[in-house]
Amino acid sequence: MKLPPEPSAQSDPSEHEVGRAHDDGDRAAPRRLDTALWGAVPVVVLASLMVMDHVPFTDISLAVPYAAEGPGPMFDTLGEVEGEQVVSIDGADTDETAGELNMTTVSVRTNMSLAQAAARWVGTDDDLVPIEQVFPPNVSEEDVQKSNEAAFLMSESAATVAAMHYLGAEVKVVVAEVLEGSPAQGPLQADDVITHVDGREVDQPGQVQDLVRAKKPGEEVALTVDRGGHEEHVTVTLAESDEDPHVPQVGILMTSAPVEDIKVNYNLQDVGGPSAGMMFSLAVIDKLSPGELNGGRVVAGTGTIAESGEVGPIGGIVHKVEAAEENGVELFLAPSSNCAEAMSRDRGDLVVASVDTLEDAVTAMEDFTAGRDVKTCQP
Repeated sequence: MKLPPEPSAQSDPSEHEVGRAHDDGDRAAPRRLDTALWGAVPVVVLASLMVMDHVPFTDISLAVPYAAEGPGPMFDTLGEVEGEQVVSIDGADTDETAGELNMTTVSVRTNMSLAQAAARWVGTDDDLVPIEQVFPPNVSEEDVQKSNEAAFLMSESAATVAAMHYLGAEVKVVVAEVLEGSPAQGPLQADDVITHVDGREVDQPGQVQDLVRAKKPGEEVALTVDRGGHEEHVTVTLAESDEDPHVPQVGILMTSAPVEDIKVNYNLQDVGGPSAGMMFSLAVIDKLSPGELNGGRVVAGTGTIAESGEVGPIGGIVHKVEAAEENGVELFLAPSSNCAEAMSRDRGDLVVASVDTLEDAVTAMEDFTAGRDVKTCQP
């Protein structure tokens, strides 16, 4: 829907009318018309402000306190983006894949003028939500972006662990990044492999996190790491979390890698949040196991993934289902806890499967390909 043009041409007919009345000797008409013309100015100004997101020549925002959420782009986790495989695997032979395993996203628009927000509401199926749902109070856009990036990294790590567990392969905990200014800066280095926390053996990032969170900020944690083939023992004094001063943190970002010389890379930029976890995990499984996991069909889905393989709920599923239906997807994999919302709008002929675990997702694809009944979401 196009936005209405600004009413900047209104003055021409009025000026012509004033001139004609003056030529006829009518002295009162110009004053009445001038009054009418000046009375229209606030309307013109208001209409102009409706299409602006800030007051001209100032930093004063005129954006509405709402965000528009709608269908975002899909990314085939078996395909490529900008010449790179979305999921690439080094150090192991990969099997040929077919069809698609699409991760779905939600597009979020902010800083909208009143007219832009109205156009999204009237002309699209977007949902207008309070801006606080996107940017919580007292949290900057930069902090939200960093949080989303961290969540995305954690979902990649969990996807690798869940896939390796499904395939029966062992994994290890790797330090992906040491945060600047954190207590870990110095004692720990990127690519350190954490093998023990306070003497307890670990092989999953979630285990490290649980052991650290059992402590308090200011306490120490003893870590054993493998650094380039040499065992190192380090001690880190736990800091307060930026989000909650009662939650301790080491100050690192962790990822997982197979114990064997296999490296899984996820090559998507400008995408945040944890909802791609399940689809990433399925792509890893498909590439490292014989046969086509999706039966060569066009499949899409969404859902967080735990290291154990459990699939969790996400936000904006109605928009993800809409994007899938519009792009020819045959089967959509949805977390069971999102089923009611997923079925709340028209989905055409799209089959929406209900899944609780990674195994459920694999079974749904196998049943769909074989023509068997699929455990579907119910309205």
